[in-house]
Amino acid sequence: MSRSPDSPVVSPSITAIAARLRAAGCVFAEEEAAILLDAAVDDPARLESLVERRIGGEPLEPLVGWVQFGALRLSVGPGVFVPRQRSLRLARAAVRAAREQERPVVLEPFCGVAPVAASVAAALPDAEIHVADIDPAVLEYARRNVPAGSGVYASDGLTGLPSELRGRLTLVAAVPPYIPTVEHRLVPREALDHEPGAALFAGPDGLEHVTTLVDGLSGWLAPGGLALVELNRRQYRAAAALARRAGWAPRARRSSDGQTVLLELRAR
Repeated sequence: MSRSPDSPVVSPSITAIAARLRAAGCVFAEEEAAILLDAAVDDPARLESLVERRIGGEPLEPLVGWVQFGALRLSVGPGVFVPRQRSLRLARAAVRAAREQERPVVLEPFCGVAPVAASVAAALPDAEIHVADIDPAVLEYARRNVPAGSGVYASDGLTGLPSELRGRLTLVAAVPPYIPTVEHRLVPREALDHEPGAALFAGPDGLEHVTTLVDGLSGWLAPGGLALVELNRRQYRAAAALARRAGWAPRARRSSDGQTVLLELRAR
C-alpha cells in the first residue's frame, strides 16, 4: 500500500542508523546515531543526508557543527581541525594555572577553534582571553567559542600579535601542529582527507612550530608567567633540549595514557 502524501515521514530509529554506521566501520555507532538524530530533528531528508555523508567518511563533528570538549560544546565546521579529547588535559591544566593567577591574561596560539581558551574563559569569566591562528577560516569558529571582546588574531604563532600584549601574558597554552611529516602514513584517513595538513604536520621531527614558539616566548610572558605546550611523549627530550638552549628550565607533565606530555616553561 502506498503512503498518502499527507502521511508523516517517520525517521529511522537509533538502532537502524547505528547498524548502517557500524557496517561502514564506525566504532561508536550508537553514540553517533544519537548525535545525528539530534542534529536533524523532524527533518528525515537532512538526517538521511547526514548519515550518507558520515558513511562516506566525513567526520561527525563538522557534519553536525559542534564537538563536545569536556563540559563545552564548541562550534566546528568543514575543513577545520577538530580538537582531540586528549587535549582536555592541557585545558584542565590551563584552568588550574589561571586560577592561581591574580589577573590572568591568557593566549592560545595555534588555537584552531580555541578549545583551551574557551575552557579557561568558561571557568574564569574575568580572565583576559586572546587567541591566534594563521588560518582565517578557523578563526571564524574560534570567535564563536570565546567570549565577546576576546582578542582574535590572524597570527603564525606569536608573529602578528599586537605589541601591547608583549610582557603581559601570564599564561600561554598551545597545541601546535606536532606530527612529523615522516609519519604521514600513520595519520587516520579521515584526518588526512578532511583536516588541513598545516594543522597536523610540522616538519620532519614535528617540532617546527614548537621551536618557533619556545624561541619567541620570553618577550611575551610576564614575570612568573607560564607556558604549557602539548607534545607527543617521544618529542619531549628534543623539545626540552631546544628549550634549554633558549634559556628555559623545562619541566614535563606526563599524561596518564603515556602518549602525550605537556612541556612546561616558566618565566623568571
